[in-house]
Amino acid sequence: MKNNKILILGAGLVSKPGVTYLLENKNLKVTVASRTVSKAEALVKGFDNGIARQVDVENAEELEKLVKENDIMISLLPWVHHLKVADLCIKNNKHMATTSYVSEGMRKLDADAKSKGLLFLNEMGVDPGIDHMSAMKIIDEVYHEGGKVIHFYSYCGGLPAPKDNDNPYGYKFSWSPKGVVLASRNSARFLENGKVVEIEGKNLFLNKRIEEVEGLGSLEVYPNRDSIPYKELYGLKDAETVMRGTYRYIGWCDTLKKIVDLGLVDDTPLPNLKGKTYKQMMADLVGAVEKDDVMAKAAQKVGLTKDSEVMGRLEWLGLFSDEKIPDFDNRLDILGQRMQDKLYYKDGEVDMLLLRHKFVVENKDGSRDFITSTMIDYGIPHGDSSMARTVSLPLAIGVNMMAEGKINLTGVQIPTIKEIYEPVLHELARLNIKMVEKRVPLK
Repeated sequence: MKNNKILILGAGLVSKPGVTYLLENKNLKVTVASRTVSKAEALVKGFDNGIARQVDVENAEELEKLVKENDIMISLLPWVHHLKVADLCIKNNKHMATTSYVSEGMRKLDADAKSKGLLFLNEMGVDPGIDHMSAMKIIDEVYHEGGKVIHFYSYCGGLPAPKDNDNPYGYKFSWSPKGVVLASRNSARFLENGKVVEIEGKNLFLNKRIEEVEGLGSLEVYPNRDSIPYKELYGLKDAETVMRGTYRYIGWCDTLKKIVDLGLVDDTPLPNLKGKTYKQMMADLVGAVEKDDVMAKAAQKVGLTKDSEVMGRLEWLGLFSDEKIPDFDNRLDILGQRMQDKLYYKDGEVDMLLLRHKFVVENKDGSRDFITSTMIDYGIPHGDSSMARTVSLPLAIGVNMMAEGKINLTGVQIPTIKEIYEPVLHELARLNIKMVEKRVPLK
């Protein structure tokens, strides 16, 4: 096996299932490198073909030494470090894989990677990743049969499993709270019934929809960033609708909208926060004086009554309490920390990953069908989370195929090509991560 030395940079929350999958292939030598070496050691424990190394990614010399020693680099680092790794891969003729969206900087490396015969495989997680692969499988089948995709919706969400959905937010964090909260500032753009719809970030949560999912009941969906490029990316030349969205339990959108309106997602440094309580921070925010009822004043500011469900959620979070705020200089970090402290998975609780595509297709004979493709995947009690499995296993499967020379592509790629998505989806199904497809005629 030519490319059998694999370097995994990062040993965070989602890495374990993918690392284990690669270590189980005894033909591979797998090095896990992390700033905290004990995390890497825990991941390779019990495997003769696993090595743990300490690495500081800010140390270019140290990083390059590791890159030189291996054949395929997996970056599970925060996305801001991917280009640093990619540049070293170009310089040292090494392949690379990530679960992250292709950035502009990564896209610019396509020609260099191709000229050196290198594959940089990106977007190999769940969203992006399994969403691309499962959508393209159906799109390719429809066009192969002589049909057309007229409407395409794709929604995904990582949520607590229904049995462990026991807090007023209907949410628990399996990744950075700051990232989840910051997503509330993103604008959105999609195509629906032939019209481009644009939504400003401040209005994102006013544009929620209610979706019924069999076995789960009603959920909220709100649009996810810019869906328009997917018309070209997925070859949806006839599509009048292309929309991607995010699933949440009922109540999330109304609550996050008011959190945004109150100014709690502002990361401007404020010198006067130190030593204050949550109640004092909120009083400053809504212009309350000492004798005022701070919660009532906050409710008034965002057009709610004090006894509304949304205000109840803010109170449950402790935003009107006399507890001291953590030592941050901005409200976004204070909110993120508070959410992490309150919205967490307790021991033995499990998460759920819900991914669903909906298609209206026109067949060769002019008739129309409605197709759904749905994955509902649960974490393992006291074991791997669904988020960890669905993010790291597609990546590991893709890297295993690269190592075995089964992907005959170079350059910066994502898994929208049959050569990649077909075997990866097949292997994921073997690991019990599967999409369920249903097709019914439309009258």
